[in-house]
Amino acid sequence: MATARPDIVRLMGARGARSIAQGALVVDFALYVTRLGWSATFLGVVFALSILFAVAVTTLVGPASDRFGRKRFVLVYEAISVLASLIGLLTPAALPLAFAAVIGGFGRGANGAAGPFAPAEQSWLSGLIEKREFGSVLSINTAIGFFGMGIGAVLAGLIGASRPMFALPLAASLIATMLLALTPDPPRKPEARAERHEEVSKAENSLLWKLAGLNVLNGTGIGLSGPFISWWFAARFHAGAAAIGPALAIAFAAAGIAALTTGRLTRRLGTVRAVVLMRGIGLVSLFALPFSPSFGVALVVYALRSAFNRGTAGARQAVALGLVRGERRGLAASVNTISVLLPRGVAPALAGVLFESGALAAPFLLAGLFQGAYLFIYPRVFGRHDPSRSA
Repeated sequence: MATARPDIVRLMGARGARSIAQGALVVDFALYVTRLGWSATFLGVVFALSILFAVAVTTLVGPASDRFGRKRFVLVYEAISVLASLIGLLTPAALPLAFAAVIGGFGRGANGAAGPFAPAEQSWLSGLIEKREFGSVLSINTAIGFFGMGIGAVLAGLIGASRPMFALPLAASLIATMLLALTPDPPRKPEARAERHEEVSKAENSLLWKLAGLNVLNGTGIGLSGPFISWWFAARFHAGAAAIGPALAIAFAAAGIAALTTGRLTRRLGTVRAVVLMRGIGLVSLFALPFSPSFGVALVVYALRSAFNRGTAGARQAVALGLVRGERRGLAASVNTISVLLPRGVAPALAGVLFESGALAAPFLLAGLFQGAYLFIYPRVFGRHDPSRSA
């Protein structure tokens, strides 16, 4: 089994460590800065700037990692995470903390991925496995992140929305750095200049443009609803960290189980069909969420939405990486990430304004419309490019 290899285990271990810290901050960060006096609008702007920073870095990292190697870029991410965590620990002042949140991605969660350096991490892992294994292995990798996020959410409830919570991302970055330092970065094969090379590259580029266009729909839907979920639970049901932490932990655990399920479905149905089935159920849950009559019902609905929507992350990464040859996977991962992040950089600011105006359902309904359009078009574009059907 590919996932039993020590180098793959170490990469997944680094993801697990990061995910615990990210899960804690998804619960506590918004609550913490709200206590410090941040408005929902200012918080939305910080989330937006964080995403735009990630876009700028990701634009460079993916193609550069194709040329210079993956490992060094992921280690740079860990160094940035250490810096951001130290700032959070040392001061509650708005501007330094906002800067740390922007470069460290505080409160947004990335399922344990290496933030804007994730394209290097994804292409690093994909280089260790066969293309037909992409759907199952990347789904396992995604599941590890979700289970870690769940553990972090539970810890958030225990720690509370206070400054010591920044010790978690600091410890996670140090652990991840140690694991990554022990993991070799296989040399990339030189780009083959075979007959029809330019024609193949042109076809790959066309697919990447289509992927980017579809991801704009998906990213807008995510940005309208995802970053504010902890804030929304507090505003709608007056829940605190002690209640929200376990609630999100259940949602993350459900997403982890769904990711493992998706990995198995990729072998039976194919990767694209598995994505459509799982996300279709998640879309129904998203429309139902803002109409939940109680915190308990909202928790169940959100857990379903999280499971069936987020659980396809590994499978969707598999489709994106499978669109190109191995020496271009850093580029593909960057395109996949950037095209989701760009609309996510705008949508939270809009969501913040809507939420602060009292429209607690509107962002969810808008998100559902965008993600429904994405789900309708996705199989029609990528059904013929399913990596699980590759020879």
